Amino acid sequence: MSKLYEEFQDYLTKINQYDHITTLLYWDMKTGTPRLGQPAHVDALTYFSTESFAMSTSEKMGEMLAGLTAPAEFDALTDTWKFIVKEMKRDYDRNKRIPADVYAAFVQAQAQAGNVWVEAKEKSDYSLFAPYLQKMIDLTIELTGYTDPDKEVYDALLDQHEAGMDSATIDGLFDTLKKELIPFVKEILARQKPENPALKGYFDPNCQRKVQDLLLDYIGFRKDAGSVGETEHPFTLNFSSKDVRLTNHYYDHNPLSSIFSAIHEGGHAIFEQNVNPEYDNTIAGSCRYMGLHESQSRFYENILGRNRNFWLPIYDKIGELLPPFQDIPLEDFYREINYVKNSLIRVNADEVTYCFHIILRYEMEKAIFRDHVPVSDLPALWNEKMQEYLQITPQDEANGILQDMHWSGGDFGYFPSYLLGSIYDGMLLDTLQEELGDVNELLKTGKIGEITAWLNQKIHWYGSTRKPKEAIMAVCGREVSAEPLVRYFKQKYSEIYKL
Repeated sequence: MSKLYEEFQDYLTKINQYDHITTLLYWDMKTGTPRLGQPAHVDALTYFSTESFAMSTSEKMGEMLAGLTAPAEFDALTDTWKFIVKEMKRDYDRNKRIPADVYAAFVQAQAQAGNVWVEAKEKSDYSLFAPYLQKMIDLTIELTGYTDPDKEVYDALLDQHEAGMDSATIDGLFDTLKKELIPFVKEILARQKPENPALKGYFDPNCQRKVQDLLLDYIGFRKDAGSVGETEHPFTLNFSSKDVRLTNHYYDHNPLSSIFSAIHEGGHAIFEQNVNPEYDNTIAGSCRYMGLHESQSRFYENILGRNRNFWLPIYDKIGELLPPFQDIPLEDFYREINYVKNSLIRVNADEVTYCFHIILRYEMEKAIFRDHVPVSDLPALWNEKMQEYLQITPQDEANGILQDMHWSGGDFGYFPSYLLGSIYDGMLLDTLQEELGDVNELLKTGKIGEITAWLNQKIHWYGSTRKPKEAIMAVCGREVSAEPLVRYFKQKYSEIYKL
């Protein structure tokens, strides 16, 4: 390889050292740093993030990328490094337009808003968070004006999280779901029976942790390349494919929350652990497309984890680790994990009404960035939409507009990715069954490893090298459609509820 290529590699290694430190600081802030220690971590995180950003947008970086994209150098690169250089050049051109002081202000505001969000949620007091949310909105608009000056702000944000997606495409997909699912949910609710009281008792959090470890191992999470922490809101992050970390939260009267959070975050982590290791510490690794990423977490959580046959090989073991489950027959458990009801909390929603939680947030974000609804009016708008889609109104702000951490981090445009992921899952399920056979039989006989291997091969290995629409076309051979997801819902829940 050329001297320029070697110089570029050395430069990237230095940037990666800064990024490693910022990731470690973020992990520690969320999992272990005491309240009084948070400000020092915020300052350190701001410093190292700013240094990394300065290196990635420096004149030296620009000169190296210009040199590497010249035909003589570019043609000598491997296909992987051609992709990396092209994507880095694209990001460089976008990020170079951001003033360093604006970027530093964003990183600092992001960390501060995250800390205040935790306090505001604990106290159920939106007024504490509102000024920080306003700052995140303002800085997001300012940043997007630099990075995507020719795009409408919210479409730019959607594209940043799920490349190739815009609101026109998402509107079409979500409108299909609303048209099909609103009347279908009404049919289900008309046949609803009371919830099972056996799942409302006390469930030792330490026992829940043991169940979590069993589930992560069962679905294919590697402990030698990952670890688990505890936070208010579960999440996954990674340093490389060799160090992927997830968190969970344990409620002593709601074991299903930690069970399905473990499976969900485990799906994210399995994705990251199985990206081609050649992509580690480059733009090709750690999939950047959130809908594609959510498709994997939600495939494990819902398509597999809410299938009765998923539990057949391990349900007795769950009872050994979490004794109250010994008195809950599998059939009762299966019905409970697929219990459809209008509920307040997104992360605890069933997979059908979950769609409405995401559509609500998508419409909230359009209201923020397109209709410019004042921050002070957002709780009331949230409650109106909860009533419209789910026929319930939050009695406090912790269970309403403060329930999610995303906006505190400036992750506007992320929420639609969850539902896009479910839409992709309907398509992936069809293709998986065409190629491997009936998913029920695979799960019943404990062959979940074959499903994980299929996902490793079809999706995970490629990291960020295929955009979502490209990945779905490559695996499924068709354009993105909500129809397979609707069909999956109707087949499954018509059987459960005898519709």
